[in-house]
Amino acid sequence: MSWGKRLALIALVAFLAAMGGVYAGRELFQQTRQSETEIHALLHKQLSLDDAQEVKIDAIERRLATRRQALELEMRAANAHLAAAIEAEHGYGPEVTAAIDHTHQVMGDMQKVTLEHLFAMRAVLKPDQAAVFDRTVVKALTPDVAAPEAQ
Repeated sequence: MSWGKRLALIALVAFLAAMGGVYAGRELFQQTRQSETEIHALLHKQLSLDDAQEVKIDAIERRLATRRQALELEMRAANAHLAAAIEAEHGYGPEVTAAIDHTHQVMGDMQKVTLEHLFAMRAVLKPDQAAVFDRTVVKALTPDVAAPEAQ
């Protein structure tokens, strides 16, 4: 294979890997945001939060926004690392494996941060509000699962 064809193949593989990483990241983060949007709408429109609750939840949301931004930057870096590893190894080697593990670690961190955020918001709620919140969270996390029948 000529040098030019090899270079084109490397560029194609790197591009496809980067696109795959971007797609996976967008799917993960978009699904999280859609669920959070539903939960935030519930919090602000349906639970009749008092002023003190609103202040506490706004502070919790600001902290999440800062942490999420950092994790999204880390995800971009992880995707770039994966693309570079694929370009360097041209196969499923140790560097690609490490890059995939890093990507999964960042995705896991995002999920943990999101759940910590949800529990922090829940802690601000009164018991009746928390019950509605819990049902909404479960529904947002299981949109394709039929609700169990009451016994």
